[in-house]
Amino acid sequence: MAQFLNTKANLVTEAIDGLLAGSGGALARLDGYPHIKVVYRADWDKSKVALISGGGSGHEPAHAGFVGKGMLTAAVCGEVFASPSVEAVLAGILAVTGPAGCLLIVKNYTGDRLNFGLAAERARALGRQVEMVVVDDDIALPELPQPRGVAGTLFVHKIAGALADAGEDLKTVAEAARTVIGKVASIGMSLDTCTVPGSPKEDRIGVGKAELGLGIHGEPGVEQVDFSTAMHAMDTVVAKLGPHLGQGTYVALVNNLGSTTPLEMSVLTHALTETGIAAHLIGPAPMMTSLDMHGFSVSVMETSPRELAALQAPVDLAAWPGTKSIVPVPIGPLPDGLTPIEPIPSKNDKVRATLERVSDLLIAAEQSLNELDAKSGDGDTGSTLATAARALKGSLDRMPLADLTQLFPALGNELSQTMGGSSGVILAIFFNAAGDACANGAPVIAALREGLDRVSEVGGASVGDRTMIDALSPALSALPNGIVASATAARVGADSTASIHRARAGRAAYVPEDNLKGHNDPGAEAVALLFEGLASELKD
Repeated sequence: MAQFLNTKANLVTEAIDGLLAGSGGALARLDGYPHIKVVYRADWDKSKVALISGGGSGHEPAHAGFVGKGMLTAAVCGEVFASPSVEAVLAGILAVTGPAGCLLIVKNYTGDRLNFGLAAERARALGRQVEMVVVDDDIALPELPQPRGVAGTLFVHKIAGALADAGEDLKTVAEAARTVIGKVASIGMSLDTCTVPGSPKEDRIGVGKAELGLGIHGEPGVEQVDFSTAMHAMDTVVAKLGPHLGQGTYVALVNNLGSTTPLEMSVLTHALTETGIAAHLIGPAPMMTSLDMHGFSVSVMETSPRELAALQAPVDLAAWPGTKSIVPVPIGPLPDGLTPIEPIPSKNDKVRATLERVSDLLIAAEQSLNELDAKSGDGDTGSTLATAARALKGSLDRMPLADLTQLFPALGNELSQTMGGSSGVILAIFFNAAGDACANGAPVIAALREGLDRVSEVGGASVGDRTMIDALSPALSALPNGIVASATAARVGADSTASIHRARAGRAAYVPEDNLKGHNDPGAEAVALLFEGLASELKD
């Protein structure tokens, strides 16, 4: 897998320098490359308790991304998924620890415990006040005597950081951190493993499966479960967290493990809020990642008023998303003029049967049109049309089926709301113009031609531009000769688009010519399929 890196040897140091270059001078590092990689606050004056965390890299923005006022004082970075050395941790302690002392926040992995622990002992021998807490929030393996430290560590960073920034002493900050650790539970789920730079990607999660309870270093999860939807995935995670939940006020931290898209994370967050397990939310955001893992984790914590206030205290750190209250989705009314006038429903069995047949044809063609669109677009034409068709079938009872002057605009309004992208707008223009023509006395075929002319005028496309017009225009021209002749003309028009290698309108206009050669335009193909389906039905 190609990655944006130069050499594996310089990956972490270059990444740290990139972070520092973009910090505007807020962050600095010790002069110890490549073995000592310590990022610290450039404005630190050692007057308060210092907070130090760290561990292997690959979890960005943790840990260096949380160095700043109100959170960490310094982060000690190891190589990817490797603990920093004792010397590196000691260098970080000595660099930022003043008379108030420092707190080491360590995730529960053997390498981190040993290296941070020995560094703490050496720092104490040098006269520094050092306390260490170990975060063990992962609940994936309940029988494990030493649970792993994962994204729940961020609760400790934020609450301890707020207290330290407020001037609390080391004992108070350390006790507060230990209290937080005792109340945090976390678990993650992923659809794929991560890609460690310089190593082949492990392919252990099968199609239709998700891994539950996997670690932040790509370790296998406790089990593989069937995957169906985001809601089911979140319900599975929340069910595992259930035994750790009580009746108090909970904060949920929704963490992106690396490559889950913002769209997916928002869907997962919606699923979480639907469960009602938390009153407050941190995220969704990438906070403690596992390189490019396509997954998420949820951490929960029961909070006291003081802890909640510490979580809500603002910090000037781009990586920290803040703590927000979960509230019902606010919904405002549509502005005047946007709510369409509802037509008076009327019945016409023949018109209804035709619209149902057209809808069924589009629904049946969903996959084939998506596959065709993938050759020249983003592969969603079939889904776009099928979604609108399903909605149209469900709206027929309220349609004015007996009056074309009302039906055409009603179809346009319906499609503009249910069909995504430009297709819904184009068809809304088409049917509204056809309705206007009908209202002015034009026969049906002439009205449809008027609709097509309006689409060409507004959209700027005509025959030969590789759009649905290449099939629709000849189909309407041949319609006076019957539906069979119209279907034949539509097919010839659709097939002609395979030899149009340069689109001049529509999304295909942005696609290289080689991608278009030999493939019909999906919009034109959809038109041809509709006319062919109607013709076949009438012949039968």
